[in-house]
Amino acid sequence: MLRRILRKILWIGIVFIGITLVGFFVIHLAPGSPTDLQTTMNPLADAQAQERLAAFYGLDKPLYEQYALWLKRLVQLDFGNSMGSDSRPVTEKIAERLPLTLWINAATMLLTLLLSVPIGVCAARKRGGVFDKITTLIVFLGFALPGFWLSLLLMVQFSIELQWLPLSGLVSLDYASLSLPEKALDIARHLLLPIFVSTFGSLAGMSRFMRASMLDVLRSDFILTARAKGLPERLVLFRHALANALLPLITILGLSVPGLIGGSVILEYIFSLPGMGQLFYNAVMARDYPLIMGNLVLGAVLTLAGNLLADFAYGLADPRIRSGLLLDGKREEG
Repeated sequence: MLRRILRKILWIGIVFIGITLVGFFVIHLAPGSPTDLQTTMNPLADAQAQERLAAFYGLDKPLYEQYALWLKRLVQLDFGNSMGSDSRPVTEKIAERLPLTLWINAATMLLTLLLSVPIGVCAARKRGGVFDKITTLIVFLGFALPGFWLSLLLMVQFSIELQWLPLSGLVSLDYASLSLPEKALDIARHLLLPIFVSTFGSLAGMSRFMRASMLDVLRSDFILTARAKGLPERLVLFRHALANALLPLITILGLSVPGLIGGSVILEYIFSLPGMGQLFYNAVMARDYPLIMGNLVLGAVLTLAGNLLADFAYGLADPRIRSGLLLDGKREEG
């Protein structure tokens, strides 16, 4: 078992190095550089000024040497300073934007999970029925509608015409004068439309995966045996079938973890929300290499963590996987 864990950790380290290596070289392939953007609109900046800026940022060194220096700082948990006009540390800029994006996408993932599981189970139980057809129409309508177009429609209807919800931003102009419950309500009203649009778009895929997985499990022999024994249908569905049908959904959730960071770029721009998606987009447009790599490292860590969480959740959902891991560990020790 210990050898298996060590191999897993070693493999994660190799994958992480590969992700950062490819990402570092790819972002330098894009045309333009931070020095170009800082000197193009300045009539007093000549070629020598551009060379001095490149030397100041270390861009005059070969790419492999730049990567080695960046990796050395990363080991010390130093992401460097932004190449933007403020030159602030990358960690500070990420720490400011990360909580909002995590809250939005975590709430979206939770709502999607709470809605897609019962929808998928009920649709599989009554396959071809009225509920199955109605839910299929609704969820695929949400999947087909572009998120930015739905956002604009909802903003026109609920923010401009009805004036029930704020149009954009995270807080109102009088936010500082509000009490604590009023502040929480104000933020919730600003985030209601973005979370609804994101959940509505994610619901189709998750519920369809749950429905298909549930249909496969309901055809299994052990389900037929459970029904032949006279077990109640509720017990058959939610105790025997659901636990096995959750395995594909766990895979989808594990792969969705990186989306907690970069999955809301368009929504954050439409609703003017200061999140990670907007920060990453601005960093790419400004060729802010340290900030781009900081976002990339965060996404890589979340991707690998999502795979580990999926493996762990597999063991919780299926006892056969836990016993298989134990048997493998005993074989290795033997």
